Amino acid sequence: MSVSDRLRDKRVVICAGSGGVGTTPCSAAIAMGLAAEGKRVAVVTIDPAKRLANSLGLEQLGNEPRLVDPSRFEGHGIEITGELWAMMLDPKRTFDELIERLAPDRATADEILANRIYRELSSAVAGSQEFTAVAKLYDLDRSGDFDAIVLDTPPSRNALDFLDAPDRLTGFLEGRALRVFLAPSGLAAKVVGRSTGVVFSVLRRVTGVDLMDDLSVFFRALSGVLEGFRERASAVKAVLSDPATTFLIVTSPEREPVEEAIFFHGKLVEARMPFGGLVVNRVHPLADDAQPVDVAELTADLDGDAALARKVARTLDEFRILAHRDAAAIERLRHELGEDEPILVPHLDGDVHDVDGLVAVHKHLFAEAGERDALLAEAAF
Repeated sequence: MSVSDRLRDKRVVICAGSGGVGTTPCSAAIAMGLAAEGKRVAVVTIDPAKRLANSLGLEQLGNEPRLVDPSRFEGHGIEITGELWAMMLDPKRTFDELIERLAPDRATADEILANRIYRELSSAVAGSQEFTAVAKLYDLDRSGDFDAIVLDTPPSRNALDFLDAPDRLTGFLEGRALRVFLAPSGLAAKVVGRSTGVVFSVLRRVTGVDLMDDLSVFFRALSGVLEGFRERASAVKAVLSDPATTFLIVTSPEREPVEEAIFFHGKLVEARMPFGGLVVNRVHPLADDAQPVDVAELTADLDGDAALARKVARTLDEFRILAHRDAAAIERLRHELGEDEPILVPHLDGDVHDVDGLVAVHKHLFAEAGERDALLAEAAF
């Protein structure tokens, strides 16, 4: 079953995988493939290394979707009949936009955005990156501008952060510590008043900054957007669990990414999130008819260079060791995830950093079973 089959009738595609397994190029190749089917597609990444922009031939991406010129794909074996849009998420900018949208008026929004406590907190709050990723996903989905949205997520070791981000962020904003600052009463009021008064008066004398004033302004203004945060978090969670949403787990055959893929799948099942399939990237396929290397015959083929023949034979043996390891890892993933037909993408020469690389990944992702087996056979050792 190809990626195209798995994503039929899906509006939101979330690609999750640990760092270094190729989640970003897989996300871009999937978006490119859907655009080649005539769909209007947006691909969103949070990758600060700009790999997505580079692979699409763009110098940079911003916090709003940018249309990729379809002529960039001419001569690369793929035709974009729909539209491909791409963006790189700026968590801070997205958080700011959320405040502007949820604040009851422009004055309140400006007061929060200008506050030095907010400026630090909006970047440092645990889960803000994950929350803003799915919040942006929600906005793009709600806009109705796209037939499909592909999200390249944070590494899956942050699986709980990503899936629980809406609840954790609103939990923090509604937590006891903040409520004490917002409306202290009784003993809490005395403690806050006395202890913070001493600390902040010292800070004010040393730095000239009235931190207590900043805090009181921030928390007073924040109280006006808490209800909006609750509603947005609920809407974001609904998008994640919607039947039109699906999660694709991207991994490689190495031990640690395999463990993280199994872990993330378990969290998806536990959270009742829709699992759409498994992509195993950077696989070393093993040829069905693999035979021991005849060094003497290879030496003859290499014009009698025995030293080179031995190096070639040793390299081939090493690749076959990797191929056996990969086969065992794939079998384990099949068993643990209950995935009978994972999509396998072979190890390509070099990193995927341009359109040709994306087209090569796309070819394996969107090929039907028989064609994909033939492609893997060509790459086998």
